[in-house]
Amino acid sequence: MGEETTSLGGIHVSPNAVATIAYQATLQSYGVVGLAPKNLADGIVSTITREPSRGISVKYIEDEIHIEIHVIVEYGTRINSVAESVANTVRFHVEKALGLRVSIVNVHVAGLRISNKD
Repeated sequence: MGEETTSLGGIHVSPNAVATIAYQATLQSYGVVGLAPKNLADGIVSTITREPSRGISVKYIEDEIHIEIHVIVEYGTRINSVAESVANTVRFHVEKALGLRVSIVNVHVAGLRISNKD
């Protein structure tokens, strides 16, 4: 998956490229204030490297793309609606950019953030 062979050669789309597309789509979604690290080690690594795909993991399993997203949601928004919106937005943007079908988008809400009313 993520590979295509043409008469001129092969094309390989790395999971990091897909994660970057998913990252941008997630940040555009209503109610999302940020992404959370998948675990403590990932959190430490992402603060050091400033990796743009922080909080997102992409796996190619046979002919399927599986995307896991860890988000922080704005307090007061409907969590289920935000998670559903993120999943639909990410699926649309990745499929539009790659022309490949995304089979699974799992959204994990890692926390809530209250905005300052200043």
